[in-house]
Amino acid sequence: MTMALDHSIDISDDALLQLYANGDQAAARQLTLRLAPRAYKQAYRMLGVQADAEDVAQEAMMRVWKIAPEWRSGEAKVTTWLYRVVANLCLDRLRKVQSTSLDAIDEPIDPSPSAADDMQSNARLDALQAALIALPERQRQALVLRHIEELANPEIADVMEISVEAVESLTSRGKRALTQILKGRKAALGFEGDAP
Repeated sequence: MTMALDHSIDISDDALLQLYANGDQAAARQLTLRLAPRAYKQAYRMLGVQADAEDVAQEAMMRVWKIAPEWRSGEAKVTTWLYRVVANLCLDRLRKVQSTSLDAIDEPIDPSPSAADDMQSNARLDALQAALIALPERQRQALVLRHIEELANPEIADVMEISVEAVESLTSRGKRALTQILKGRKAALGFEGDAP
């Protein structure tokens, strides 16, 4: 039996997944609206290619629906599980294309018209994306989860299946590497007046 969801009430991801497992299609729509954009953003930051990120997000959501009947509420957060699935799917894709040169990968295209400020912002985002892609996979994954997805270190540790100390080490090394990669581009990116 499908029940109508009251959108004014904040239902947990866990509860929505349980409702979907019991046949509630409205719960599936609600959960998709919450989770699919997160999965896409994480995949895009890991892969840097819109089409690949869309494929990964779609595959991750399919896995959410497959796991729903067996989901054990309270053992893990749905979002933590989803971040882990997305990360693993991304790492699988990255390993398959490791033999491809970074120069062979197309830069993401921003179809929106832009003024000077938008161009500067886009240049900064592109530089960040290129710098992220240049990092080792695990550092990139840790930085994306921490600074873009804004997960706490213990949650990142769960997603990556490593210790909190390892997360801290990966994010620290990743930030240093990003700084080195972007160091010579400060003026071109409009940061010439900023402190070193």
